[in-house]
Amino acid sequence: MLCLFSMLLWGCGDSARHSAQPGIPVSVENGSVRIETSAARFEVAPSGAIRASLLQGGREQTLDAGLSADVLVSGGQTVDFPAAEPRVVIENEGRGKRIEIRSRAGNGLERVQTLEVYERMPGLLLSTVAYRNGGARPIPIDELKTNKHTLKKNDTWAFFGASEKWGEDDVVHLAPGLSRANLLGAKRPGTMGGGVPVAAFWTKDMGLAVGHLDSQPVTLGIPTSVGSGGAPDVALDFLPAETLLPGESYSTPRMFTMVFTGDYYDALRLYSQAMQDRGWSLAATAQHAPDSAYEASWCGWGYLADVTPGQMLGIIPKLKEFNIHWATLDDRWFDVYGDWNPRADTFPGNSLKTMVDEYHRNGIHVQLWWLPLAAEWKGPKEDGVAYTDSKVAKEHPDWLVLDRNGKPALMARQLETLCPALPQVQDYYRRLTGKFIRDWGFDGHKLDNVFSIPPCYNPKHHHKSPQDSVNAMGDVFRVIYETTKALKPFAVTQACPCGTPPNISWLPYLNQAVTADPVGSVQVRRRIKMYKGLLGPEAPVYGDHVELTELEQRNDREIDFGRDFASTVGTGGVVGTKFVWPQKDAKYDDVVLSPEKDALWKKWLAIYQAKMLSRGEFRNLYLTGFDRPEGYAIEKAGKVYYAFFAGGPHESYKGPVEFRGLEPVEYRVFDYVNGRELGRIQGPKAVLQTEFQGSLLVEVSRI
Repeated sequence: MLCLFSMLLWGCGDSARHSAQPGIPVSVENGSVRIETSAARFEVAPSGAIRASLLQGGREQTLDAGLSADVLVSGGQTVDFPAAEPRVVIENEGRGKRIEIRSRAGNGLERVQTLEVYERMPGLLLSTVAYRNGGARPIPIDELKTNKHTLKKNDTWAFFGASEKWGEDDVVHLAPGLSRANLLGAKRPGTMGGGVPVAAFWTKDMGLAVGHLDSQPVTLGIPTSVGSGGAPDVALDFLPAETLLPGESYSTPRMFTMVFTGDYYDALRLYSQAMQDRGWSLAATAQHAPDSAYEASWCGWGYLADVTPGQMLGIIPKLKEFNIHWATLDDRWFDVYGDWNPRADTFPGNSLKTMVDEYHRNGIHVQLWWLPLAAEWKGPKEDGVAYTDSKVAKEHPDWLVLDRNGKPALMARQLETLCPALPQVQDYYRRLTGKFIRDWGFDGHKLDNVFSIPPCYNPKHHHKSPQDSVNAMGDVFRVIYETTKALKPFAVTQACPCGTPPNISWLPYLNQAVTADPVGSVQVRRRIKMYKGLLGPEAPVYGDHVELTELEQRNDREIDFGRDFASTVGTGGVVGTKFVWPQKDAKYDDVVLSPEKDALWKKWLAIYQAKMLSRGEFRNLYLTGFDRPEGYAIEKAGKVYYAFFAGGPHESYKGPVEFRGLEPVEYRVFDYVNGRELGRIQGPKAVLQTEFQGSLLVEVSRI
């Protein structure tokens, strides 16, 4: 965008207030820049340190304890950029401001920090830091820690979008001793890879978040630690491992510092809006997702890895009784990763297609489980299956991602990786998708174990950067999604980053998010809230198998025995289950549909289908970590549906619950799970004394 005019300011002793400039006021004093929007004040020191404050109700609040300078390491040494005489350039940028702060180190390295603020996003400061070798000798760039913040010692909660460890909590209370590397981007040791590049922190009064707005999965860390004194530290940590020749530059992606009110939902909504403002398009928004993405679903994983057509077909009468119109053929139906042909021992001959046809005759759609970009090779692997060589890897060895040593680089499940940056690999997945959807008749996908992939050093691929493979992962998911949608517009495509947040590379190319193997009820609720923040308040979010709301490990086996439907229904998620019926085999004991469970499942599925709160508007009226009981609100058809949770399904709560966000009129409160009137309340904010175990779900309607 063309600048209307610019102003140069020299000298750290100068002080100026640029009141003549329209829009956001900017001032410079002693080399520090102060920017003020309608919602925030940002102070940026010559060192690059940022202090962010929230302006609200005539008050200024900040979580920053002080200014934390950038750290650049070159050749094992920290580079100092003198604070004296920085050059500040201020430009009008549409309805915002663009500011440059320039400085130069003694070794000839030039630093340019670019800041952007826009009134349409008044709580957001955008920034990049670029380094240019202005000297005569090569300069190594080892590490850059930027956008650093040391927070005040507070009662603080945090959301970490990194995808590191299966089952790790994304939402945590900060306590002394906490340390999280928060690695994102490429798969590397100690991380699954992928993730959402956001770390958000909030107290009762305000929040602060940092991250980046690149649509590609940049490889970095957002390390966060809490010292013994209780003060949290956070930074964006880049490891370029580059050497700049004279005239060459290194730049960070566009980063952000955000202040907000609320919790991680509000931070993720602002992040998503900023991304969409830059062209991000999401298939899982309510505007793009098909109606079928909101229907309840049953998954065959209750029968584990050796499921047969007979077991899959035997469940159909019960699905029809429960009015379930989606089923999933889950893991290990296939012979070899990468080739994706039916197993001869469990799905012989044409039995797989015959099974799909029978589901269709009974009015039920079927999804297929598979793992894009994976290719099998010989040897025992971590899931206990003795792998063999896949046909695709043998016939196309040049398609493989290689590591620095020229060896096949491994992704999830210790599988070889096909490089998504290659057009022929993308075409392979276009043809595979056509086989699954058009030829076999499946109605969608459960893409599982999809975290990220390793960098590619295969010289035959002629990549500009090893990161090209990581960046191109989303291209294959786009091919799968678009090919599927063209063949069946109602098709549902899930992507499951087991036990972790999603990868922004492929997040745009699913039309039903999934809570991804939650470990208990609390994770179900918090991940539904995460996806509603990222994808929109009416987006379809599959709560995964209800059996996962309670689980434990027994003799190296996971036992899933949960029945907490309320955690999905009450938060606006899509209900799912993996019950086994009418089998009696002991290995299915935890998920067998007993007569008692049968009645409970029938009740909750009827509630879900009658209310369809997944199609309502998620309203973030309660503060995660601070409100007890834990509260959620869904608005639909002129009514507000509140859900309150004591914690786990067996915990109890006795005391007041607060109904927020109402009009100043009288309302009726009805417990729609148990069919009982709870009384009348008066808006806009009302309190009711209650007592419940696990959860309380109510419908609040005008009288």
